[in-house]
Amino acid sequence: MKNSTIVVGKIRPGRNPRKYFDPVEMSELTESVRIDGVLQSILIRPVEQDESGHEYEVVAGERRYRAAMAAHGDDYPVPVIIKVMTDAEADRHALIENIQRADMAPSEEAVQASKIVGQLQGDRDEAARQLGWSRSTLDKRLALMNCSDSVLEALNTRTIQLGHAELLATLEKGTQEKLLPVIVSEKKAVAELKKTIEAAACSLEKAIFDKTQCTSCQHNSSLQTEMFGEAIATGNCTNRACYIEKTDRKLEGIAYGLKDEYPVIRIVRAGDNETRVQLLVEGATGVGEEQAKACHGCQNFGAAVSGLPGSLGKVYGGQCFDTACNSQKVAARIKAERDAKAATQAPASSGSTSDKPAAAKGAGKTSAPAEKPATSISESEKLKAYRTDVWRKALRKEVAQNAELANAYLISIALHGLARTITGDTMGKFFEKLTDQKASSTFPGCLTAVHALDAGKREQLTVATTVAAIDGMDVTSLRDLCRYHKLDLKLHWNLQKSQHFLEMLTKSEMKVLADELGIRKALGDGFAKLFNKSKPEVIAGLLAVDGFDYIGKVPKVLGF
Repeated sequence: MKNSTIVVGKIRPGRNPRKYFDPVEMSELTESVRIDGVLQSILIRPVEQDESGHEYEVVAGERRYRAAMAAHGDDYPVPVIIKVMTDAEADRHALIENIQRADMAPSEEAVQASKIVGQLQGDRDEAARQLGWSRSTLDKRLALMNCSDSVLEALNTRTIQLGHAELLATLEKGTQEKLLPVIVSEKKAVAELKKTIEAAACSLEKAIFDKTQCTSCQHNSSLQTEMFGEAIATGNCTNRACYIEKTDRKLEGIAYGLKDEYPVIRIVRAGDNETRVQLLVEGATGVGEEQAKACHGCQNFGAAVSGLPGSLGKVYGGQCFDTACNSQKVAARIKAERDAKAATQAPASSGSTSDKPAAAKGAGKTSAPAEKPATSISESEKLKAYRTDVWRKALRKEVAQNAELANAYLISIALHGLARTITGDTMGKFFEKLTDQKASSTFPGCLTAVHALDAGKREQLTVATTVAAIDGMDVTSLRDLCRYHKLDLKLHWNLQKSQHFLEMLTKSEMKVLADELGIRKALGDGFAKLFNKSKPEVIAGLLAVDGFDYIGKVPKVLGF
């Protein structure tokens, strides 16, 4: 970080959460800057130069920046503090700096807080900690993200109060648009609006849960009308807590029903709009075909179940819940396409034809390779346990067939202090299996029994001891041994005999597997048709592809 002066024309507006600038206050600040200049440094960060020649971006101090531009123009040097920051760091600095100013609108805080929650992949507790807010304050701000644009603008310009906006956020945006002009023109108090909204917020007509019990419930406003003569509009539930509980249970049920489809399913609520993005192949926000296929197995790929008014219970598939990663993949695709286009449009060399290959080679060096696709299949704890079991079984089988190798490994295991993983119970079972006699419960008895065995039996027990050590070895040591041994899983694992492996995957992850192993290509036009079926049918189809050679096809996720 360093202090300096930069002409205003090299700086562009930044990631300021504040969108409304009071005209009177800005006019006064501009006049002050015209007379006295900018006295307090503006915090900026370096960015890649854009078409307008901007080399820096405002992080904090946009009002001073705007005033300097208006008062003195592009060539005016302003005092700045230059600090290298990521997008996420710039967002946090901008929000925190503005929060410390009492006149920032809650709606502006909400927009920026939503971005920070998205950068933290939905971790609201961490976002609240970084912002210095309570979790309750954060949740209230994020709830404002369900307000319509008009309501947010009205809150920005102080046309309505925070209480109005918080109440309107519980309604569908179309309803908000109808109520807003009435609130403004009639100057409705927050308390008055609350009574109106609470009466109609729990509409039984729009409820997504089973309403059988509601027909005879005392909290059904239709029954209240009959009982009391004067009541709220019919067709509403007056027990808000029960209504919300039943709605949440229904949303959780919808999410549970998608567990076979995607690695992750989340119920999204107000303020979660920045925590997800639709995975696209093409267009301005597309990641490219190969990357999109790989993303289907990522642990941050899945479906969103809406918990928002107006779309309650609706499922949005193909969601990426790591927006930062998605942005990187989009940028990598765009850069790769731009570099490829530049390479094809490069002017021909003016030299001899022998120069052309050299020129092409040079062009290739200047183009950064496209980023590798994301991890193919998410490594759940269940899958990790399965993978470790595959390693142990394969390694045990190979070691058991080579007594000399088993002896060398056993000595190495003991030298490294891993012999403690060999238990008496495990060795007792091996001893009984190889000798048809039970191991003694005393150490002298064990000595006598082993000494009485012939050399062949003792060699077999040495191999068994190594196998027992492999069984008890920690995963890190097991991986090291697999790599040293150069264990070839192609000799031990076959997809057609591993239905349990497929059962651990979601259908989305199975698509990635099918791409990786070449099954999608083998299925051709039948691929899409197969994946429209239930998970058990998809598994059965993947294990019985006509003409496909399953031998030697091992998924990367099982590698060590």
